[in-house]
Amino acid sequence: MKAMFSTAVGGPDSLELTELDTPQPGTGEVLVRTRASGVNFPDVLMLRDLYQFKPPRPFAHGGEIAGEVAAVGAGVTGFAAGDRVLGLTGHGGFATHTLAGPDRLVRIPDEMPFEDAACFIFTYGTSYYALKDRAQLKPGETLLILGAAGGVGSAAIELGKAMGARVIAAVSSPDKAAFCSDCGADATVIYDRELDKDGQKAFSQQIKEAAGQHGCDVVYDAVGGAYAEPAVRALAWQGRFLVVGFPAGIPKLPLNLVLLKGCQIVGVLWGDATRRDPEGHARNVAELFDMYKKGQIKPRISASFPLAQAAEALTLMQDRKVLGKVVVTTD
Repeated sequence: MKAMFSTAVGGPDSLELTELDTPQPGTGEVLVRTRASGVNFPDVLMLRDLYQFKPPRPFAHGGEIAGEVAAVGAGVTGFAAGDRVLGLTGHGGFATHTLAGPDRLVRIPDEMPFEDAACFIFTYGTSYYALKDRAQLKPGETLLILGAAGGVGSAAIELGKAMGARVIAAVSSPDKAAFCSDCGADATVIYDRELDKDGQKAFSQQIKEAAGQHGCDVVYDAVGGAYAEPAVRALAWQGRFLVVGFPAGIPKLPLNLVLLKGCQIVGVLWGDATRRDPEGHARNVAELFDMYKKGQIKPRISASFPLAQAAEALTLMQDRKVLGKVVVTTD
């Protein structure tokens, strides 16, 4: 097998293409012939040991995979060689073969290409859990998405529309705004890359103008940093502020705003939620597959790289230049 290994803490250029023996699945393990792997922001953090999960080196990045079951270990039921699956493996996906526990795998519809499957569950799973289970988004409500052109953001646009909300996409450039409009956003707001106090006030005013007098019922914050407070200021009474991620830094929010708005600040830790409530996760996945079959959602893959160029995929993610999703393929 071949794998792009992280052998030392560093940037994307620290990855090394390595050839090694193909592993055999042990007891309770499934070996997947990986065809595609989605690229997500945690992959960038893991390069520099900045993610909460730090696998021992050497390891392959790529925590979201799709492919065929190549072999199953002793004690595994429910999967057989040839099954088409996607998986959340945490890491190991930038390789031609990946070992996974059967609880981390899901069969995919026959009509779903491997590239779509590899870019599906992390973003749509996170965003659906956030909007459905944490925010309890209702038809007719206004949803603001910060970082809307990224993977989870663009998924949230499609899901918000499928759930009957009015969607405002906040992004950092006109081309990202156009991309979000193409994804179905009803309105777009462009913010500056760096926000001082005056910039924060201007950004909040932009949001309020886009949202109207009522304000935003739900804010989906996948950015953090200086962008969080202006969004909280634009919340409606008893709005819900979803903490999804903070590539721009961990924000410091004045809690008097929470009091004055009567709002909720809600954490979204989807990975733990899938482990703590596997039945709820299974229901959400089934509903997401149904939306996919109906054409309501579909991964927006803007770039694809072969395994040997996985570092380029991570560089795009690191530089926040990704529109939708990026995929690494192994064929």
